[in-house]
Amino acid sequence: MTPQSKVPPAVRAAGALTALQGLAALAFAVALVVRAFSAEKAGEVLGEAAYFAVLAAGVLAAGVGLVLGRHWGRTPAVVVQLLLLGVAWYMYGPSGRQLWGSLLGVYAVGTLVLLFTNPVRRWALGVDEEDE
Repeated sequence: MTPQSKVPPAVRAAGALTALQGLAALAFAVALVVRAFSAEKAGEVLGEAAYFAVLAAGVLAAGVGLVLGRHWGRTPAVVVQLLLLGVAWYMYGPSGRQLWGSLLGVYAVGTLVLLFTNPVRRWALGVDEEDE
């Protein structure tokens, strides 16, 4: 049995959901670059785009790492989901976007549930590797 075949399916699913978030952030960074062409202060908008591109690359790397079965991708993915729960809370409450806040919250909680299932926790701790 190869090490890649021991990766629980929930890890790969959570990785795909996290990678999708990274791709969405990357699309936002590209939209900011396009906006910079018509902005009055293009340098500030390009700086913001660069900031989001770096963040998007990190989230995308964590998602791809989980899809490939790498242990290091779990912690950044958990942190991203917890941060997005705060964003969902703000969208639902003070921002007045209940639908978007609810959808984002369900997405983040669903990904967190996948990352904390018992097989994923055992995989992350390496418990099953000691048995062999």
